[in-house]
Amino acid sequence: MINRVTLVGRLGKNPEIRYFENGVVFAKFSLATSDYYQKEGDWIESTEWHNIVLWRELAQRAEKNLKSGYLVFIEGKLTYRKWRDADGREREITEIVADKYRIMSKTEPQTNPETNAAPTIGGFINNNQNKENAAASDDLPF
Repeated sequence: MINRVTLVGRLGKNPEIRYFENGVVFAKFSLATSDYYQKEGDWIESTEWHNIVLWRELAQRAEKNLKSGYLVFIEGKLTYRKWRDADGREREITEIVADKYRIMSKTEPQTNPETNAAPTIGGFINNNQNKENAAASDDLPF
């Protein structure tokens, strides 16, 4: 069986770091991924937010290197947790427990105002762009 998640998105805020008494380090942050679609000639952005969790050495690296707005590649596994809050209500959360990340860009994406084209991610062409732009995707390695 396989439980593998790959995301490319932007950090919603700086990682929140916790140090436990046994020396284990924990980091968590939100990651935004976006899809674009065209409606009446305008590009519309649809954003999903993901909860990312890092442990130990990876969390220590994240504390030093990751900042809000950075474009990152994340790979890990999908997990679900349940707990009771202080009021006794059952709560649950879906998280990605990452085992690797890579910073792809430290700058914000740019939309071309002349063509009204959707932003690209790390130079990759968005699947929803027009056919002339999509032809360039034949050069991609996958």
